[in-house]
Amino acid sequence: MIDLVLDVLSWISILGGIFFMMVGTVGVLRMPDVYTRLHAAGMTDTMGAGLLLLGMCFQAGLTLVLVRLIVVYAFLLFTSPIGTHALASAALSGGVEPYTVPPCRTEKSNSLNGEQNS
Repeated sequence: MIDLVLDVLSWISILGGIFFMMVGTVGVLRMPDVYTRLHAAGMTDTMGAGLLLLGMCFQAGLTLVLVRLIVVYAFLLFTSPIGTHALASAALSGGVEPYTVPPCRTEKSNSLNGEQNS
């Protein structure tokens, strides 16, 4: 019975990780500038890989593999934000401007009920 519960938790975690990886991939492809793409990639690393590793931890049981998976996730938690910050700082230092909404789009989206401002 406990094996069935562990298998179900493992599959839920792995499928959740795959979902976050796919959504993050779409985010990296669809976002308008480097900063929002870095955010999507960071969320993919943290949530997607974290849930995948959690699912693998359920399958590993109490073995040395579990310890290795936890060490991999701890390494990922430390290196992903540092790498994202370094890339964002390099982009800012290189003169890459953040995306801003064009003025014609902000005027149309300011009203709450969908009417255009006159």
